[in-house]
Amino acid sequence: MANSQSICTSFKTELMNGIHAIGTTVVRGATTKDTLKAALFLASASLGAGTTAYSTTGEVTGTNYTAGGVTVTNANAPANSGTTAYWTPSASLVYTNVTLSTAFDAVLIYNSTQSDKAIGVYTFGSQTVTAGTFTLTMPTNDATTGLLRIA
Repeated sequence: MANSQSICTSFKTELMNGIHAIGTTVVRGATTKDTLKAALFLASASLGAGTTAYSTTGEVTGTNYTAGGVTVTNANAPANSGTTAYWTPSASLVYTNVTLSTAFDAVLIYNSTQSDKAIGVYTFGSQTVTAGTFTLTMPTNDATTGLLRIA
């Protein structure tokens, strides 16, 4: 069998688990998992691949919505299958009894433990909610549909 150039699949999972600190200094000292949050953003916001951190700019406001969003339930360990490492929150993202009158269409998942660093922006059809519960149901935690996949 010939050699094949590739990033090792185990490295992808270990990266999600915070095993590797690549660089000139190690900043992390904690061994506990970080707290992730999920904030909703207006359809008029400009989030995307260039988003580096959570900011209130463009975030929804309304009754019973707290700036910064909700805490993500993080009971699934990162895993891999084939050449893809993946992770999905272990519960849906639920915003209870909110009134959000201005159209919103995105959620930012970010790491509130690590200076609010952005993880991913996920979009959906434009929504408004009046005195209701808004739920984002998480996909199956696997290499094909997992919310965060590194291939």
